[in-house]
Amino acid sequence: MLEKINYALFALLNATPASPQWAIEMAIFIAKDLILIVPLLVVTLWLWGPAQRQMVFKLMLALTISLTVSWAIGHLYPHDRPFVAGVGYNFLHHAADDSFPSDHGTVSFTFALAFLFWHRLWSGALLMAIAAAIAWSRVYLGVHWPLDMVGGLLAGMCGCLGAALIWHTFGPALYHQLQ
Repeated sequence: MLEKINYALFALLNATPASPQWAIEMAIFIAKDLILIVPLLVVTLWLWGPAQRQMVFKLMLALTISLTVSWAIGHLYPHDRPFVAGVGYNFLHHAADDSFPSDHGTVSFTFALAFLFWHRLWSGALLMAIAAAIAWSRVYLGVHWPLDMVGGLLAGMCGCLGAALIWHTFGPALYHQLQ
């Protein structure tokens, strides 16, 4: 049943040769380059001052956990990319490795959720919109299935929850030692 939903959503979202070239080019920019906001904001937060550095520590902890969860899920439930399975159209060169869950989705959703939970609502909402755009673009271009992005969102949620639990228990002491 999930596979049918995945295929149906992919068919709705995937670009075709008849799609406008400007839409494909915009999606390529979003899919490849918008993720660079993550390291830029991490550096900005770090340089902003000591109060923001705790956010960076929590964020790095959440990213580490979410990427570990993503890696484990990917090894337990490997799934071919759409173009490997011969489904739809592909407009972005990508290695023919497993697609589930999406690393781009995991990183961008973890980052957005971390800002929603630990920073400001408006910044988290903006980053969630960016993460959704990244997710859309990678499906639109044919390198991911929609459920790959849902998997990235769920891995991000696990990462933020795990980071919150670890931070609550060990964070202040660990942060103080690292200063």
